[in-house]
Amino acid sequence: MRRPVVAGNWKMHGSKAWLEAWVADWQKRIDARAELIVLPPAPYLATVRALLGDRRVRVGAQNVHAEANGAFTGEVAAEMVKDAGADCTLVGHSERRQRCGESDDVVAAKFVAARRAGLTPILCVGESLDERKRGAAADVVLRQLDAVIARAGIAAFDDALIAYEPVWAIGTGVVATPDDAEEMHACIRVRLAEHARDVAAAMRILYGGSVKAGNAAGLFAKPNVDGGLVGGASLDAGEFALICNAA
Repeated sequence: MRRPVVAGNWKMHGSKAWLEAWVADWQKRIDARAELIVLPPAPYLATVRALLGDRRVRVGAQNVHAEANGAFTGEVAAEMVKDAGADCTLVGHSERRQRCGESDDVVAAKFVAARRAGLTPILCVGESLDERKRGAAADVVLRQLDAVIARAGIAAFDDALIAYEPVWAIGTGVVATPDDAEEMHACIRVRLAEHARDVAAAMRILYGGSVKAGNAAGLFAKPNVDGGLVGGASLDAGEFALICNAA
Protein backbone atom coordinates (compact mmCIF):
# COMPACT_ATOMS: atom_id res chain seq x y z
CA MET A 1 0.00 0.00 0.00
CA ARG A 2 1.31 3.44 -0.97
CA ARG A 3 0.75 6.01 1.76
CA PRO A 4 -1.14 9.02 0.35
CA VAL A 5 0.62 12.40 0.23
CA VAL A 6 -0.83 15.90 0.21
CA ALA A 7 1.48 18.85 -0.44
CA GLY A 8 0.47 22.50 -0.19
CA ASN A 9 2.36 24.88 -2.49
CA TRP A 10 1.91 28.42 -1.18
CA LYS A 11 3.79 29.93 -4.12
CA MET A 12 4.66 33.62 -3.48
CA HIS A 13 2.15 34.25 -0.72
CA GLY A 14 2.31 34.88 3.00
CA SER A 15 3.93 36.86 5.79
CA LYS A 16 5.19 35.84 9.21
CA ALA A 17 1.91 36.85 10.85
CA TRP A 18 -0.10 34.98 8.21
CA LEU A 19 2.05 31.87 8.69
CA GLU A 20 1.48 31.85 12.42
CA ALA A 21 -2.29 32.15 12.00
CA TRP A 22 -2.42 29.55 9.21
CA VAL A 23 -0.43 26.92 11.11
CA ALA A 24 -2.46 27.38 14.30
CA ASP A 25 -5.76 27.07 12.39
CA TRP A 26 -4.68 24.12 10.22
CA GLN A 27 -3.27 22.07 13.08
CA LYS A 28 -6.63 22.27 14.89
CA ARG A 29 -8.47 20.91 11.86
CA ILE A 30 -6.35 18.10 10.47
CA ASP A 31 -7.17 14.50 11.26
CA ALA A 32 -5.16 12.90 8.51
CA ARG A 33 -3.09 9.76 8.25
CA ALA A 34 -1.67 10.84 4.93
CA GLU A 35 1.85 12.20 4.62
CA LEU A 36 1.60 15.99 4.73
CA ILE A 37 3.96 18.55 3.17
CA VAL A 38 3.88 22.35 3.18
CA LEU A 39 5.92 24.35 0.67
CA PRO A 40 6.35 27.97 1.81
CA PRO A 41 8.40 30.68 0.11
CA ALA A 42 12.12 30.17 0.79
CA PRO A 43 12.51 33.02 3.34
CA TYR A 44 9.97 31.30 5.61
CA LEU A 45 11.32 27.75 5.57
CA ALA A 46 12.92 27.92 9.01
CA THR A 47 9.95 29.83 10.43
CA VAL A 48 7.45 27.24 9.22
CA ARG A 49 9.64 24.37 10.43
CA ALA A 50 9.71 25.94 13.90
CA LEU A 51 5.98 26.73 13.92
CA LEU A 52 4.96 23.23 12.91
CA GLY A 53 7.13 21.59 15.54
CA ASP A 54 5.77 18.17 14.61
CA ARG A 55 8.34 16.49 12.40
CA ARG A 56 5.62 14.28 10.95
CA VAL A 57 4.67 17.25 8.77
CA ARG A 58 7.34 17.78 6.14
CA VAL A 59 8.54 21.18 4.96
CA GLY A 60 9.69 21.65 1.38
CA ALA A 61 11.15 24.30 -0.89
CA GLN A 62 9.50 25.45 -4.09
CA ASN A 63 12.71 25.57 -6.12
CA VAL A 64 16.47 25.07 -5.89
CA HIS A 65 19.45 25.89 -8.10
CA ALA A 66 21.38 23.12 -9.80
CA GLU A 67 24.74 24.23 -8.37
CA ALA A 68 25.79 23.95 -4.73
CA ASN A 69 27.31 27.46 -4.71
CA GLY A 70 28.64 30.15 -7.01
CA ALA A 71 27.98 33.55 -8.56
CA PHE A 72 24.22 33.08 -8.99
CA THR A 73 22.69 36.22 -7.52
CA GLY A 74 19.23 35.65 -6.13
CA GLU A 75 19.37 31.86 -6.40
CA VAL A 76 19.21 29.36 -3.54
CA ALA A 77 21.13 26.08 -3.43
CA ALA A 78 19.55 22.79 -2.44
CA GLU A 79 22.04 22.56 0.42
CA MET A 80 20.85 25.95 1.71
CA VAL A 81 17.19 25.00 1.89
CA LYS A 82 18.19 21.74 3.54
CA ASP A 83 20.08 23.77 6.14
CA ALA A 84 17.00 25.96 6.64
CA GLY A 85 14.85 22.98 7.59
CA ALA A 86 13.49 21.64 4.29
CA ASP A 87 13.59 17.94 3.54
CA CYS A 88 12.05 18.03 0.07
CA THR A 89 11.69 20.36 -2.89
CA LEU A 90 9.59 20.87 -5.98
CA VAL A 91 11.51 20.37 -9.22
CA GLY A 92 10.21 21.51 -12.60
CA HIS A 93 6.95 23.11 -11.51
CA SER A 94 5.00 24.24 -14.58
CA GLU A 95 5.34 27.89 -13.59
CA ARG A 96 9.12 27.48 -13.52
CA ARG A 97 9.09 25.72 -16.89
CA GLN A 98 6.82 28.29 -18.53
CA ARG A 99 7.74 31.60 -16.89
CA CYS A 100 11.41 31.00 -16.12
CA GLY A 101 12.23 29.00 -19.23
CA GLU A 102 13.41 25.88 -17.42
CA SER A 103 14.13 23.17 -19.97
CA ASP A 104 13.96 19.43 -19.37
CA ASP A 105 17.75 19.46 -18.97
CA VAL A 106 17.63 22.17 -16.30
CA VAL A 107 14.90 20.32 -14.43
CA ALA A 108 16.93 17.11 -14.56
CA ALA A 109 19.97 18.96 -13.16
CA LYS A 110 17.87 20.32 -10.30
CA PHE A 111 16.56 16.83 -9.55
CA VAL A 112 20.17 15.65 -9.26
CA ALA A 113 20.98 18.66 -7.04
CA ALA A 114 18.11 17.81 -4.71
CA ARG A 115 19.42 14.27 -4.35
CA ARG A 116 22.95 15.58 -3.78
CA ALA A 117 21.70 17.68 -0.86
CA GLY A 118 19.67 14.89 0.69
CA LEU A 119 16.30 16.35 -0.30
CA THR A 120 13.34 14.37 -1.61
CA PRO A 121 12.56 15.68 -5.12
CA ILE A 122 8.94 16.22 -6.11
CA LEU A 123 9.22 16.09 -9.89
CA CYS A 124 6.45 18.01 -11.66
CA VAL A 125 5.40 17.01 -15.17
CA GLY A 126 2.49 18.11 -17.30
CA GLU A 127 1.20 19.27 -20.67
CA SER A 128 -0.34 22.50 -21.94
CA LEU A 129 -3.88 22.77 -23.29
CA ASP A 130 -2.56 23.00 -26.85
CA GLU A 131 -0.48 19.86 -26.38
CA ARG A 132 -3.49 18.01 -25.01
CA LYS A 133 -5.69 19.15 -27.87
CA ARG A 134 -3.07 17.88 -30.33
CA GLY A 135 -3.13 14.48 -28.67
CA ALA A 136 0.45 14.93 -27.46
CA ALA A 137 -0.20 14.96 -23.70
CA ALA A 138 1.36 11.59 -22.94
CA ASP A 139 4.33 12.26 -25.24
CA VAL A 140 5.10 15.53 -23.45
CA VAL A 141 4.79 14.09 -19.95
CA LEU A 142 6.91 11.05 -20.78
CA ARG A 143 9.55 13.22 -22.46
CA GLN A 144 9.83 15.27 -19.26
CA LEU A 145 10.09 12.11 -17.18
CA ASP A 146 12.58 10.44 -19.51
CA ALA A 147 14.92 13.45 -19.34
CA VAL A 148 15.28 13.04 -15.59
CA ILE A 149 15.66 9.26 -15.76
CA ALA A 150 18.41 9.68 -18.37
CA ARG A 151 20.29 12.22 -16.21
CA ALA A 152 19.74 10.85 -12.71
CA GLY A 153 19.09 7.13 -13.29
CA ILE A 154 16.06 5.19 -12.16
CA ALA A 155 17.61 4.44 -8.76
CA ALA A 156 17.41 8.16 -7.94
CA PHE A 157 13.61 7.85 -8.02
CA ASP A 158 13.59 5.64 -4.95
CA ASP A 159 11.33 7.46 -2.42
CA ALA A 160 11.03 10.49 -4.74
CA LEU A 161 7.58 11.85 -5.63
CA ILE A 162 6.07 12.74 -8.99
CA ALA A 163 3.33 15.33 -9.45
CA TYR A 164 1.27 15.33 -12.63
CA GLU A 165 0.01 18.85 -13.17
CA PRO A 166 -1.85 19.51 -16.40
CA VAL A 167 -0.87 23.11 -17.10
CA TRP A 168 -4.34 23.94 -18.41
CA ALA A 169 -5.83 23.10 -14.99
CA ILE A 170 -3.49 25.16 -12.78
CA GLY A 171 -5.08 28.25 -11.31
CA THR A 172 -7.86 28.16 -13.89
CA GLY A 173 -10.55 26.47 -11.85
CA VAL A 174 -10.67 23.77 -14.52
CA VAL A 175 -9.76 20.36 -13.21
CA ALA A 176 -8.95 17.16 -15.02
CA THR A 177 -11.56 14.51 -14.36
CA PRO A 178 -10.58 11.64 -12.06
CA ASP A 179 -10.44 9.45 -15.18
CA ASP A 180 -8.12 11.94 -16.94
CA ALA A 181 -5.79 11.94 -13.94
CA GLU A 182 -5.90 8.17 -13.58
CA GLU A 183 -5.04 7.65 -17.25
CA MET A 184 -1.94 9.85 -17.09
CA HIS A 185 -0.81 8.53 -13.71
CA ALA A 186 -1.04 4.98 -15.04
CA CYS A 187 0.97 6.02 -18.10
CA ILE A 188 3.71 7.42 -15.85
CA ARG A 189 3.77 4.26 -13.77
CA VAL A 190 4.08 2.07 -16.86
CA ARG A 191 7.06 4.11 -18.05
CA LEU A 192 8.77 3.74 -14.66
CA ALA A 193 8.09 -0.01 -14.74
CA GLU A 194 10.01 -0.26 -18.01
CA HIS A 195 13.08 0.68 -15.97
CA ALA A 196 12.33 -0.83 -12.54
CA ARG A 197 9.12 -2.53 -11.49
CA ASP A 198 9.76 -2.04 -7.79
CA VAL A 199 10.27 1.70 -8.22
CA ALA A 200 7.09 1.94 -10.29
CA ALA A 201 5.04 0.02 -7.75
CA ALA A 202 6.24 2.18 -4.85
CA MET A 203 6.15 5.55 -6.62
CA ARG A 204 3.57 7.95 -5.23
CA ILE A 205 2.16 10.08 -8.03
CA LEU A 206 0.26 13.21 -7.00
CA TYR A 207 -2.30 15.11 -9.02
CA GLY A 208 -1.89 18.88 -9.15
CA GLY A 209 -4.32 21.16 -10.92
CA SER A 210 -7.12 23.05 -9.12
CA VAL A 211 -7.48 20.43 -6.38
CA LYS A 212 -10.17 21.56 -3.94
CA ALA A 213 -12.08 20.10 -1.02
CA GLY A 214 -15.01 19.39 -3.34
CA ASN A 215 -13.10 17.25 -5.86
CA ALA A 216 -10.29 15.77 -3.74
CA ALA A 217 -12.06 12.59 -2.66
CA GLY A 218 -13.01 11.68 -6.24
CA LEU A 219 -9.45 12.20 -7.46
CA PHE A 220 -7.84 10.36 -4.54
CA ALA A 221 -10.13 7.37 -5.00
CA LYS A 222 -8.42 6.41 -8.24
CA PRO A 223 -5.91 3.57 -7.82
CA ASN A 224 -2.95 5.41 -9.39
CA VAL A 225 -3.62 8.81 -7.79
CA ASP A 226 -1.68 8.83 -4.53
CA GLY A 227 -2.56 12.31 -3.31
CA GLY A 228 -2.38 15.90 -4.43
CA LEU A 229 -0.14 18.88 -5.01
CA VAL A 230 -2.45 21.70 -3.95
CA GLY A 231 -1.94 25.32 -4.98
CA GLY A 232 -4.46 28.07 -4.29
CA ALA A 233 -6.68 25.96 -2.03
CA SER A 234 -3.75 25.37 0.34
CA LEU A 235 -3.78 29.06 1.31
CA ASP A 236 -7.06 28.46 3.13
CA ALA A 237 -6.19 26.43 6.24
CA GLY A 238 -9.72 25.06 6.55
CA GLU A 239 -10.04 23.94 2.95
CA PHE A 240 -6.53 22.49 2.93
CA ALA A 241 -7.36 20.51 6.07
CA LEU A 242 -10.40 19.02 4.33
CA ILE A 243 -8.22 18.00 1.38
CA CYS A 244 -5.65 16.44 3.71
CA ASN A 245 -8.36 14.56 5.58
CA ALA A 246 -9.84 13.32 2.28
CA ALA A 247 -6.54 11.60 1.51
